[in-house]
Amino acid sequence: MRAVQGIPKDPAAVTAGDAATLLPADKIQVNLHDLDRETAIARLFNTHYVSLVRLAALLGADDPEDIAAQAFYELYRRWRKLRDSTATLPYLRSIVCNLTRMRLRHLQVVRKNMGWPSDQVESAETQALLRHEQRAVVVALQRLSPRQREALVLRYWLDLKESEIAAVMGISCGAVKSHVARGMTALSRAMESQT
Repeated sequence: MRAVQGIPKDPAAVTAGDAATLLPADKIQVNLHDLDRETAIARLFNTHYVSLVRLAALLGADDPEDIAAQAFYELYRRWRKLRDSTATLPYLRSIVCNLTRMRLRHLQVVRKNMGWPSDQVESAETQALLRHEQRAVVVALQRLSPRQREALVLRYWLDLKESEIAAVMGISCGAVKSHVARGMTALSRAMESQT
């Protein structure tokens, strides 16, 4: 596992493998008030890094590992501004969504101005993280609009409530319902056309 630059590895931290065998990553709670910044972020990194890489990959990022690492860097930078230590995981998810969205927009502009083909080639990390049967769903997800894809991934992969999705995406609950409903309709059509 890669270490984020500037964050020392804490030997007492729970490793991602240990955490995965004990509880799902989103159910593990770390009392961050009792820890200093470096130790707390190292524990969060060990516990949630892989799930954030998968989130970025499902959202369509071409460099999901870099986006997850950058999310931890942003958390590290803004650590003292956090009011509630229990909000760190939702904050990390929000950062991953925003960074992925910005990266996809940037690539769209670059490809348009440089005349590059818009077809994306999956990175090795993305291919390694996804099983064969999941690739069909990911291909269909990538055909959706970015907002619909985000809403569906947050709702059905991370199993977040509508209010949590609204907070991560920065939209209203009604807009979340609309994106999920339209996304599911489009995803169903895309999956039927693949069979």
